[in-house]
Amino acid sequence: MNMETGNMTFGTTGIAGLSVAEVNEHAVPERLIAALRQQKGGWIVTANADIARQCRQHPEIEAMVREADMIVADGMPLIWASRIAGRPLPGRVCGSDLVWSIAERLADEGGALFLLGGGQPATAKNAAAILQARYPSLSIAGTHYPPFGFESNPEEMAKIRAALDAALPDVVYVALGFPKAERLIHQLRADYPRTWWIGVGISLSFISGEVTRAPRWLQKTGLEWLHRMAQEPRRLMKRYLWHDIPFVIWLTGWAVKARLRRPQDQELRPPS
Repeated sequence: MNMETGNMTFGTTGIAGLSVAEVNEHAVPERLIAALRQQKGGWIVTANADIARQCRQHPEIEAMVREADMIVADGMPLIWASRIAGRPLPGRVCGSDLVWSIAERLADEGGALFLLGGGQPATAKNAAAILQARYPSLSIAGTHYPPFGFESNPEEMAKIRAALDAALPDVVYVALGFPKAERLIHQLRADYPRTWWIGVGISLSFISGEVTRAPRWLQKTGLEWLHRMAQEPRRLMKRYLWHDIPFVIWLTGWAVKARLRRPQDQELRPPS
Protein backbone atom coordinates (compact mmCIF):
# COMPACT_ATOMS: atom_id res chain seq x y z
CA MET A 1 0.00 0.00 0.00
CA ASN A 2 1.18 3.54 -0.75
CA MET A 3 0.20 6.60 1.26
CA GLU A 4 0.76 10.28 0.58
CA THR A 5 1.94 13.01 2.94
CA GLY A 6 2.30 16.41 1.34
CA ASN A 7 3.67 15.74 -2.12
CA MET A 8 5.64 12.67 -1.04
CA THR A 9 4.44 9.06 -1.07
CA PHE A 10 5.68 6.19 1.03
CA GLY A 11 4.96 2.50 1.21
CA THR A 12 3.45 0.79 4.22
CA THR A 13 3.81 -2.62 5.77
CA GLY A 14 0.86 -4.21 7.55
CA ILE A 15 1.77 -5.22 11.09
CA ALA A 16 -1.07 -6.89 12.99
CA GLY A 17 -3.67 -4.59 11.47
CA LEU A 18 -1.67 -1.35 11.43
CA SER A 19 -0.24 0.15 8.23
CA VAL A 20 3.28 1.08 9.33
CA ALA A 21 5.23 3.53 7.18
CA GLU A 22 8.31 2.21 5.39
CA VAL A 23 10.47 5.14 6.44
CA ASN A 24 13.57 5.69 8.52
CA GLU A 25 14.03 8.31 11.23
CA HIS A 26 15.64 10.82 8.88
CA ALA A 27 12.73 10.70 6.41
CA VAL A 28 9.99 11.64 8.87
CA PRO A 29 11.02 15.27 9.56
CA GLU A 30 11.66 15.76 5.84
CA ARG A 31 8.16 14.59 4.92
CA LEU A 32 6.66 16.74 7.65
CA ILE A 33 8.51 19.82 6.40
CA ALA A 34 7.51 19.08 2.80
CA ALA A 35 3.86 19.02 3.88
CA LEU A 36 4.19 22.21 5.92
CA ARG A 37 5.60 24.00 2.89
CA GLN A 38 2.29 23.20 1.20
CA GLN A 39 0.41 24.39 4.30
CA LYS A 40 -0.78 20.85 5.00
CA GLY A 41 -0.90 19.44 8.48
CA GLY A 42 -1.07 15.85 9.64
CA TRP A 43 -0.76 13.35 12.45
CA ILE A 44 2.06 10.94 13.30
CA VAL A 45 1.59 7.96 15.61
CA THR A 46 4.77 6.41 17.02
CA ALA A 47 3.60 2.83 17.53
CA ASN A 48 5.34 0.53 19.98
CA ALA A 49 4.29 -2.91 21.22
CA ASP A 50 1.97 -1.46 23.86
CA ILE A 51 0.19 0.75 21.34
CA ALA A 52 -0.15 -2.14 18.88
CA ARG A 53 -1.52 -4.31 21.69
CA GLN A 54 -4.13 -1.75 22.69
CA CYS A 55 -5.15 -1.31 19.06
CA ARG A 56 -5.65 -5.06 18.71
CA GLN A 57 -7.63 -5.33 21.95
CA HIS A 58 -9.80 -2.24 21.43
CA PRO A 59 -11.30 -1.82 17.93
CA GLU A 60 -12.29 1.79 18.62
CA ILE A 61 -8.66 2.69 19.38
CA GLU A 62 -7.45 0.88 16.28
CA ALA A 63 -10.02 2.73 14.14
CA MET A 64 -8.81 6.04 15.57
CA VAL A 65 -5.12 5.28 15.02
CA ARG A 66 -5.81 4.21 11.44
CA GLU A 67 -6.84 7.81 10.72
CA ALA A 68 -3.28 9.04 11.34
CA ASP A 69 -1.35 10.25 8.31
CA MET A 70 1.73 8.25 9.29
CA ILE A 71 2.24 5.38 11.71
CA VAL A 72 5.90 4.69 12.42
CA ALA A 73 7.54 1.77 14.20
CA ASP A 74 8.77 3.10 17.53
CA GLY A 75 9.16 -0.31 19.15
CA MET A 76 11.68 -2.97 18.18
CA PRO A 77 9.06 -5.78 18.35
CA LEU A 78 7.37 -4.22 15.33
CA ILE A 79 10.71 -4.16 13.48
CA TRP A 80 11.36 -7.81 14.38
CA ALA A 81 7.84 -8.79 13.27
CA SER A 82 8.32 -7.08 9.90
CA ARG A 83 11.57 -8.97 9.36
CA ILE A 84 10.10 -12.33 10.32
CA ALA A 85 7.09 -11.69 8.08
CA GLY A 86 9.38 -11.07 5.12
CA ARG A 87 8.87 -7.35 4.55
CA PRO A 88 11.41 -5.63 6.79
CA LEU A 89 10.91 -2.02 7.78
CA PRO A 90 13.91 0.31 7.29
CA GLY A 91 14.44 0.69 11.03
CA ARG A 92 13.09 1.96 14.30
CA VAL A 93 11.62 5.48 14.29
CA CYS A 94 11.64 6.45 17.94
CA GLY A 95 9.45 9.28 19.16
CA SER A 96 12.06 10.24 21.74
CA ASP A 97 14.49 10.89 18.88
CA LEU A 98 11.93 12.56 16.62
CA VAL A 99 11.28 15.28 19.20
CA TRP A 100 14.84 16.45 18.56
CA SER A 101 15.06 15.92 14.80
CA ILE A 102 11.70 17.54 14.07
CA ALA A 103 12.60 20.52 16.27
CA GLU A 104 15.90 20.85 14.41
CA ARG A 105 14.20 20.91 11.00
CA LEU A 106 11.56 23.31 12.27
CA ALA A 107 14.33 25.63 13.41
CA ASP A 108 15.90 25.45 9.94
CA GLU A 109 12.56 26.43 8.40
CA GLY A 110 11.67 29.11 10.94
CA GLY A 111 8.75 27.00 12.16
CA ALA A 112 6.85 27.18 15.43
CA LEU A 113 6.53 24.39 18.00
CA PHE A 114 3.94 23.98 20.78
CA LEU A 115 4.43 21.64 23.74
CA LEU A 116 1.28 20.25 25.34
CA GLY A 117 1.26 18.13 28.49
CA GLY A 118 4.24 16.60 30.27
CA GLY A 119 4.83 14.64 33.44
CA GLN A 120 4.81 17.70 35.71
CA PRO A 121 3.44 21.26 35.41
CA ALA A 122 6.89 22.63 34.53
CA THR A 123 7.97 19.80 32.22
CA ALA A 124 6.89 21.39 28.94
CA LYS A 125 8.38 24.78 29.83
CA ASN A 126 11.69 23.21 30.85
CA ALA A 127 11.79 21.07 27.71
CA ALA A 128 10.97 24.11 25.57
CA ALA A 129 13.86 26.05 27.08
CA ILE A 130 16.28 23.19 26.40
CA LEU A 131 15.08 22.76 22.80
CA GLN A 132 15.40 26.48 22.15
CA ALA A 133 18.89 26.54 23.66
CA ARG A 134 19.88 23.68 21.35
CA TYR A 135 18.22 25.26 18.30
CA PRO A 136 18.26 29.06 18.78
CA SER A 137 16.21 29.76 15.64
CA LEU A 138 13.39 27.50 16.83
CA SER A 139 10.22 29.38 17.71
CA ILE A 140 8.42 28.06 20.77
CA ALA A 141 4.82 29.08 20.10
CA GLY A 142 3.71 28.11 23.60
CA THR A 143 3.32 25.43 26.25
CA HIS A 144 0.31 24.21 28.19
CA TYR A 145 -0.14 21.72 31.03
CA PRO A 146 -3.75 20.54 31.36
CA PRO A 147 -4.80 19.21 34.78
CA PHE A 148 -5.93 15.66 35.44
CA GLY A 149 -9.39 15.03 34.02
CA PHE A 150 -9.17 17.89 31.53
CA GLU A 151 -10.72 15.79 28.76
CA SER A 152 -14.09 15.75 30.54
CA ASN A 153 -13.94 19.40 31.62
CA PRO A 154 -15.27 21.85 28.98
CA GLU A 155 -13.49 24.79 30.60
CA GLU A 156 -10.11 23.05 30.45
CA MET A 157 -10.70 21.97 26.85
CA ALA A 158 -11.53 25.58 26.01
CA LYS A 159 -8.22 26.65 27.57
CA ILE A 160 -6.33 24.23 25.32
CA ARG A 161 -8.10 25.56 22.24
CA ALA A 162 -7.48 29.16 23.30
CA ALA A 163 -3.76 28.46 23.75
CA LEU A 164 -3.55 26.82 20.33
CA ASP A 165 -5.59 29.61 18.69
CA ALA A 166 -3.16 32.18 20.09
CA ALA A 167 -0.08 30.20 19.07
CA LEU A 168 -1.08 28.79 15.65
CA PRO A 169 1.88 26.36 15.77
CA ASP A 170 3.28 24.34 12.90
CA VAL A 171 3.86 21.30 15.10
CA VAL A 172 2.38 20.20 18.44
CA TYR A 173 4.08 17.66 20.69
CA VAL A 174 1.38 16.05 22.87
CA ALA A 175 2.88 14.42 25.97
CA LEU A 176 -0.16 12.88 27.65
CA GLY A 177 0.38 9.16 27.13
CA PHE A 178 -1.47 6.75 24.87
CA PRO A 179 -4.35 6.76 24.09
CA LYS A 180 -5.18 10.03 25.87
CA ALA A 181 -2.88 12.07 23.63
CA GLU A 182 -4.23 10.45 20.47
CA ARG A 183 -7.84 11.01 21.53
CA LEU A 184 -7.10 14.69 22.07
CA ILE A 185 -5.32 14.94 18.72
CA HIS A 186 -8.22 13.17 17.01
CA GLN A 187 -10.61 15.69 18.56
CA LEU A 188 -8.60 18.81 17.70
CA ARG A 189 -6.81 18.19 14.42
CA ALA A 190 -9.69 19.06 12.08
CA ASP A 191 -9.76 22.58 13.54
CA TYR A 192 -6.05 23.09 12.78
CA PRO A 193 -5.57 21.66 9.28
CA ARG A 194 -2.12 23.26 8.80
CA THR A 195 -0.67 21.83 12.01
CA TRP A 196 1.24 18.57 12.52
CA TRP A 197 0.52 16.56 15.66
CA ILE A 198 2.55 13.83 17.32
CA GLY A 199 1.99 12.00 20.59
CA VAL A 200 5.40 11.91 22.26
CA GLY A 201 4.72 9.94 25.45
CA ILE A 202 7.35 10.62 28.09
CA SER A 203 9.75 12.36 25.69
CA LEU A 204 9.39 15.82 27.21
CA SER A 205 10.50 14.37 30.55
CA PHE A 206 13.54 12.90 28.80
CA ILE A 207 14.36 16.30 27.29
CA SER A 208 13.91 18.16 30.59
CA GLY A 209 16.01 15.62 32.48
CA GLU A 210 13.23 14.56 34.85
CA VAL A 211 13.57 10.98 33.59
CA THR A 212 16.78 9.37 32.32
CA ARG A 213 16.61 7.57 29.01
CA ALA A 214 18.12 4.11 28.62
CA PRO A 215 21.70 3.74 27.31
CA ARG A 216 21.97 3.51 23.54
CA TRP A 217 22.90 -0.18 23.60
CA LEU A 218 19.66 -1.00 25.42
CA GLN A 219 17.71 1.03 22.87
CA LYS A 220 19.33 -0.81 19.96
CA THR A 221 18.74 -4.25 21.44
CA GLY A 222 15.06 -3.59 22.16
CA LEU A 223 15.55 -3.70 25.93
CA GLU A 224 14.80 -0.07 26.69
CA TRP A 225 11.64 -1.24 28.47
CA LEU A 226 13.78 -2.88 31.18
CA HIS A 227 15.34 0.47 31.98
CA ARG A 228 11.92 2.15 32.11
CA MET A 229 10.47 -0.60 34.30
CA ALA A 230 13.37 -0.27 36.73
CA GLN A 231 12.64 3.46 37.01
CA GLU A 232 8.88 3.08 37.59
CA PRO A 233 8.24 -0.53 38.61
CA ARG A 234 4.89 0.06 40.30
CA ARG A 235 3.43 1.77 37.25
CA LEU A 236 5.07 -0.19 34.45
CA MET A 237 5.68 -3.76 35.68
CA LYS A 238 2.13 -4.94 35.06
CA ARG A 239 2.02 -3.32 31.62
CA TYR A 240 5.26 -4.86 30.44
CA LEU A 241 5.16 -8.29 32.08
CA TRP A 242 1.46 -9.10 32.09
CA HIS A 243 0.34 -7.34 28.93
CA ASP A 244 3.14 -6.48 26.51
CA ILE A 245 5.33 -9.59 26.69
CA PRO A 246 2.40 -11.94 25.92
CA PHE A 247 1.45 -9.65 23.05
CA VAL A 248 5.00 -9.75 21.64
CA ILE A 249 4.86 -13.54 21.76
CA TRP A 250 1.55 -13.44 19.88
CA LEU A 251 3.00 -10.92 17.41
CA THR A 252 5.93 -13.24 16.68
CA GLY A 253 3.52 -16.06 15.90
CA TRP A 254 1.47 -13.72 13.72
CA ALA A 255 4.59 -12.74 11.78
CA VAL A 256 5.55 -16.37 11.15
CA LYS A 257 2.06 -17.15 9.87
CA ALA A 258 2.03 -13.99 7.75
CA ARG A 259 5.27 -15.02 6.07
CA LEU A 260 3.90 -18.45 5.26
CA ARG A 261 0.56 -17.17 3.97
CA ARG A 262 1.28 -14.15 1.79
CA PRO A 263 2.80 -13.92 -1.69
CA GLN A 264 5.85 -11.68 -1.85
CA ASP A 265 3.96 -8.87 -3.57
CA GLN A 266 0.94 -8.87 -1.22
CA GLU A 267 0.59 -6.52 1.72
CA LEU A 268 0.81 -8.24 5.08
CA ARG A 269 -2.53 -8.84 6.76
CA PRO A 270 -3.32 -10.29 10.18
CA PRO A 271 -4.59 -13.88 10.06
CA SER A 272 -8.29 -14.44 10.59
